[in-house]
Amino acid sequence: MATNRLLSDIPATVTTALAEDLGDGDITAQLIPAEQQASARVISREEAVICGVGWVNEVFRQIDNRVRVNWLVSDGDRVTANQPLFELQGPARSLLTGERCALNFLQTLSGTATISAYYASLVEGTGVKLLDTRKTIPGLRNAQKYAVTCGGCYNHRIGLYDAFLIKENHIMACGSVASAVATAKRNEPGKPVEVEVESFTELQEALDAQADIVMLDNFDHAGLRLAVQKNKEHPTPAKLEASGGIDANTLRSIAETGVDYISIGLLTKDCKAVDLSMRFI
Repeated sequence: MATNRLLSDIPATVTTALAEDLGDGDITAQLIPAEQQASARVISREEAVICGVGWVNEVFRQIDNRVRVNWLVSDGDRVTANQPLFELQGPARSLLTGERCALNFLQTLSGTATISAYYASLVEGTGVKLLDTRKTIPGLRNAQKYAVTCGGCYNHRIGLYDAFLIKENHIMACGSVASAVATAKRNEPGKPVEVEVESFTELQEALDAQADIVMLDNFDHAGLRLAVQKNKEHPTPAKLEASGGIDANTLRSIAETGVDYISIGLLTKDCKAVDLSMRFI
């Protein structure tokens, strides 16, 4: 169900992307006779984890349903440099018109999946789940969230609507952690309630208020271990999430403190597009 939700806006996302690229028509493609047919192959020029099959398919479906896309890999597959990813057959004009838009989706989402797979490998065996954040490319929220899962990581909340994340300013406006949590549970029963804390006093308040998840913001390693212990001793323990200033150098040691989750904005905001190439064959 969650995956279906992340894929549900593919047609609308592709429509927007094509509109900004095509405008009132591909004037360069018009140099080619309308009846000319062609075949093309897309390869990855580097090692990667692939993501974006649905977006590529939709690009060519919207441009010209006569184009045939033959995939040689699937979302989540690891590929090597120069490995073919898919082949195209159809009107030459349509293949060229769709090329950049299709590859933009594929290179960006594969970049997200690839960095997610790298970070997931760093915590393998610890039991911790790596979470993405809302630091996504505007308009590609669901797409990048899906790519994160293809790389072996997990989604935090999708947006502002499906889970609470109560931060310092929310607490100040509500009057207290207890008031904010109680109001959240009353307003939207059943939706996860998470509280961000920066001290052990705030941790205690969040646990006493029976928050479902407590985000430990910028706690050092010793602080994380102590928070895990205090949580275990509490009559209504929560899930604990480490966040803030985490990178590849610190990730493993943080995972080993015993927290349940680690959230990392790098998964979506710092991804490097995978180098792809399309050639007629």
